[in-house]
Parts: sequence; structure tokens; C-alpha cells
Amino acid sequence: MKPMNWGVLGAAKFARQHMARAIHEAEGARLFALATSSAEKAEGFRAVCPDLKLHDSYEALLADPEVEAVYIPLPNHLHVEWTLKAVAAGKHVLTEKPIAMKAGEIDALIAARDRSGLLVTEAYMIVHHPQWQRAKALVESGAIGRVLHADAHFSYDNRADPGNIRNRPETGGGGIPDIGVYAYGSVRFVTGAEPVRLRSRIIRENDVDVFAQVLADMKGPAGEFTYHAMTSMRLAPRQEVVLQGETGVLRLTAPFNAGLYGEAQIHLLRPGMPDQIERFPGERQYRNQVEAFVASVRDGAAYPWRLEDARGTQAMIDMVFAGEQAL
Repeated sequence: MKPMNWGVLGAAKFARQHMARAIHEAEGARLFALATSSAEKAEGFRAVCPDLKLHDSYEALLADPEVEAVYIPLPNHLHVEWTLKAVAAGKHVLTEKPIAMKAGEIDALIAARDRSGLLVTEAYMIVHHPQWQRAKALVESGAIGRVLHADAHFSYDNRADPGNIRNRPETGGGGIPDIGVYAYGSVRFVTGAEPVRLRSRIIRENDVDVFAQVLADMKGPAGEFTYHAMTSMRLAPRQEVVLQGETGVLRLTAPFNAGLYGEAQIHLLRPGMPDQIERFPGERQYRNQVEAFVASVRDGAAYPWRLEDARGTQAMIDMVFAGEQAL
């Protein structure tokens, strides 16, 4: 099978550190082209792929007939614009999360996808990790009974880097767009639930949220449950998701940056039974994501995170901002 040629729009640090290597190593994929006007930034990508083709503009890369798929790691506020341009150029598109700044903006992406027949989706890598796939299977099988409560926590501290796009309002920064997508979307993925009532407390600096606490009532196929989430860009690193059911508890360690924050594990805790721990060392969720993308395009395999799924998480983010309570 001919490898899928990938082009990357912009020499983002995240793309260089994670996705470039993932594309290069993924079966059926080829890191083919990069659009950047910075020769210095391009060198970091060429260290991964020495024969990388360079374009000095995003438009030039999109016009390259050899590029079949495009990965977009641009600042958040540019995601919708360049996703639509990539689709118009006939490319399959994988755009970093959040793919939009408002849920309604994703409707145009869904319409463009449906008209084109191309695969257009959000780079929500955790659904490709076996830790989350296993957690979803356990919940659906009733391993902890009906879910009654969920907790999600994700924090890091980047106050020392004020120029970072996450600390800048004009680039769609903030902790909720950056990591709220994980705290909210992960529980949605595992349970199939959506928020029906929600309130939030948010602390801002320079017009971006640096701390957010969310309390919600979620409703899914098995009924309603309560939900609590905390995200912050001003606290020591912490990542954990806990699902509490009628008959047991699921605790996920390193649920978002598996292998970087720590080892991805699932702890299944049930009264009167030995605790069960499943470990997932060495899994490469970014590479898994690329391979799933290729399999979907080439073989028609089901892709686990559609634009409709991304829209659901963005709708919850919109609710978090709308449901803010005064501190």
C-alpha cells in the first residue's frame, strides 16, 4: 500500500516534539512536507525526516498535489479557518484540539466534510490509547455497576512562560481550551453522557482562564450521575480520572500524557474482591492516532473520534463559560 503523504502546517513545538515523529513512525504514513518560513524551525523536523519537503507558506503546501493528508497544529483561533482551506484543497485533515472556539463553528466543518467525503477530525489522541479503550469497555460491561460520580483533574504550571500561546487571549489561550477538552471529553467518551446542568468557578489572568472548577449533572445511556472537574495552568502537575459506580471504582493514572506524566494504569477497585491493576507501558497514543487515521481513509475503518464528538466537548466547554459563578 502506498504510504499516505502528510503535510504539517506550521513548525509548532508540539508538532516537532510529538506528531512529526508519530507520523514518521506510523505504519502506512509518511512525513512528507512542512510549511514554514523559518529555516531554523524546519531543522528540528528534518532531524526526524531528513528528506522532508519544505514549503514557505501554508497555501503552497495545500496546493502540493503529493500531499494527501494535513496535520494542523496552529494556534487555536486559526483551526477552523485552515481546516476549511485544507478541505477545499482536497486534503484529509487532522486538526489539533480544540478544533474550534465555539461549538457552532464545527457545523461548518461537518458540512465541508460531508460535501467532500474526506476524513476531517480533531486530534483527540487519548481515545486511541488502550487505557481509555479498556476503561470504556469496563464501564459498558458493568464492571463497576452504574456510574454515579466522576472526577477529572488536570493541572500544570506555565506561569513562567507568559508568551506561551496558552497564556495569550488573542490566540485562543486558556486552560479550558487546552486541557478542559480532556477533563470533559474523556468522561463523555467513557460514559456516553452529556451535561444537563452545570456551574463553574473560573479564575483568570490576562483574560485567560488559569483555574476552573466545574460541577455538573451528566446524563447518559445508564442514567444520571454527578461530575466534578478541576483544570489549572497555575498548579503543580496532576492528572487523574476516577469513575465511581454502584459496585466499584475505576481510577485512571496518567490519563492524558501517558508515558510523560507517568505510566498509564487502570485500577479496578471492588469491595470484597482483590484490587486489579492493568498497566499500559510503552503505548504510543500519537502514533496510534495516525495509524487509525490512515486505516480509516484507506480501509474504511471506523474512526473513534468524529467531528460530532468534538462538537459535544466544545458544547460542554461553552456551557462551562456560560455557567460561571462569581467567586
